[in-house]
Amino acid sequence: QVQLVESGGGLLQAGGSLRLSCAHSGRTFRRYAMGWFRQAPGKEREFVAAISWSGSSTYYADSVKGRFTISRDNAKKTVYLQMNSLKPEDTGVYYCAAGQRASDYVITGVGEYTYWGQGTQVTVSS
Repeated sequence: QVQLVESGGGLLQAGGSLRLSCAHSGRTFRRYAMGWFRQAPGKEREFVAAISWSGSSTYYADSVKGRFTISRDNAKKTVYLQMNSLKPEDTGVYYCAAGQRASDYVITGVGEYTYWGQGTQVTVSS
């Protein structure tokens, strides 16, 4: 059983930065592709960023490209989301997700992930 625990959310003004962390409890973290999603009130959960097992491949939603960076530390079993130049439209609950893949590729679909964290709130004021 895998548990994911996010941390690092908060309230800040537009233009600021935050770093989210997601700790993975399983023993085989390095075999999981990881991703970040977010959900704003009244909206569906949307893809933000993804990273492959090794960290060699990453992929971003167009809305965050150039501002957000996903990374992972397999020794610490943790994935990070560095968020810079935050905008009010980045507000939402951010979820970490883990999914197993047979090869070292990213996963971008909600349905392709097996495990989810409880979420951490990010609120960006204008």
